[in-house]
Amino acid sequence: MDVSDAIRLRIIKLANKNNMTISKLCLLAGISRSTLSKFLSGQRKMIRVEIIELICEALNITLKDFFDDALFNQILDVDLFEDKCNIDNKNGKIK
Repeated sequence: MDVSDAIRLRIIKLANKNNMTISKLCLLAGISRSTLSKFLSGQRKMIRVEIIELICEALNITLKDFFDDALFNQILDVDLFEDKCNIDNKNGKIK
């Protein structure tokens, strides 16, 4: 699971918890249905933090509340991390 997957699942989880459709969430957040639908369906890989903030406001939670979920502990992007940090996969040392 990557960050985008975790964010998708979190949005759906919070909407369900609040008995809210995605359309209703978009209306309350002041964002277009197509913006959120494309992200939730995977047509768009990324979502701006400003959009997440609007979603949080509509759900009456903080960004901290949004990201304070076990979903974000499951993010596995070790290869990307190793590439960015220039770590040798064989011995774990920085190149």
